[in-house]
Amino acid sequence: MKRRSASRRWHVSSALCAAPVAVVSIFRAVPAPWPAPVVQLVAYTPWFVLPAGAALLLALPGRRPWAVLPAGALLALQLLWLFPPDRVADRFLARPADPLQGQEQDTARDTGQRPAAELTVMSLNAWKGQADAAEVVRLVRENSVGFLAVQELSPALEKRLDAEGLGALLPHRISRSRDGAGGGAVYSSRPMIPVDSVDGSAFHMPTVQLELDAGGRPAPLTVTNVHTKAPVWGRAGQWRSELAALGRLAARPGNMLLLGDFNATLDHAEFRQILQGPDGTGPDGPRVDAGAAALARLVTTWPMAGPPLPGVVIDHIVTGPRVRSSGYAVLPVAGTDHAAVLATLSVPAAD
Repeated sequence: MKRRSASRRWHVSSALCAAPVAVVSIFRAVPAPWPAPVVQLVAYTPWFVLPAGAALLLALPGRRPWAVLPAGALLALQLLWLFPPDRVADRFLARPADPLQGQEQDTARDTGQRPAAELTVMSLNAWKGQADAAEVVRLVRENSVGFLAVQELSPALEKRLDAEGLGALLPHRISRSRDGAGGGAVYSSRPMIPVDSVDGSAFHMPTVQLELDAGGRPAPLTVTNVHTKAPVWGRAGQWRSELAALGRLAARPGNMLLLGDFNATLDHAEFRQILQGPDGTGPDGPRVDAGAAALARLVTTWPMAGPPLPGVVIDHIVTGPRVRSSGYAVLPVAGTDHAAVLATLSVPAAD
């Protein structure tokens, strides 16, 4: 009798741990237009690996397959989402990336197909202009950043960045600073040409064209500074439409880069659709999230300050399938609740 009672307690404890994991897994697996509270909950999917593991451990002492097998399946599902086999294989079985990092190089690098230009890029949400300007400029200098995207850039922060010498490092700028969350700017070591912006977006999301040099051959790169509306109550539809618009941008031919605050994680079907494209994977393969490719899904980018919430990855560097990335890093910056994200890109020369 005592053994049966103890077994029952183990099974109940396991079920209590597994139940929320099962609910969130359904929301994550079914690509429905879920309301804002569900969208927000799905962002924390990676952390549900912990109760899933607890559910399996609590089911084992009871030695009942009907309890152990579902708990094991739930845990396996969480691990599969965290570490997809194709990304693990790409990370550990593919040819190692060139160790050369830094700003765009004047000489070509042989990628095995065509020469390429190297460019280190960084993105930061400045939290309504509160980011430490000296810290931002230091990161740009120490990491040889050749392209910087800033979201939530205020006029005051723009002046502080100028005072710290950002213009000497990245002399080309396209800026639309605003008080509050609506401002933004891109800074570059190379000249930029404004192309367009995302129609209907709550925040300004401009696209620019860079002409990089791959050993004397042009290596064009189209870049969009991303800042979508957060999926708060009543705004999930706006968030969803903005991500869909970014997906259409990502599907354009040529070398492309989307970087910034997507307010979405890889667990959102809407973000995964950006990577796959509106018509599924293109002829050159899917778009690539540099953080996911580096198996850094638990290296969170928000919140670095503010409410004590579990961290999530909502700041991304997304590239076209032919653009390689290396050296992905998440860098805390004083004064803002977002971390900066950084990666070195290898941009192939035009055909």
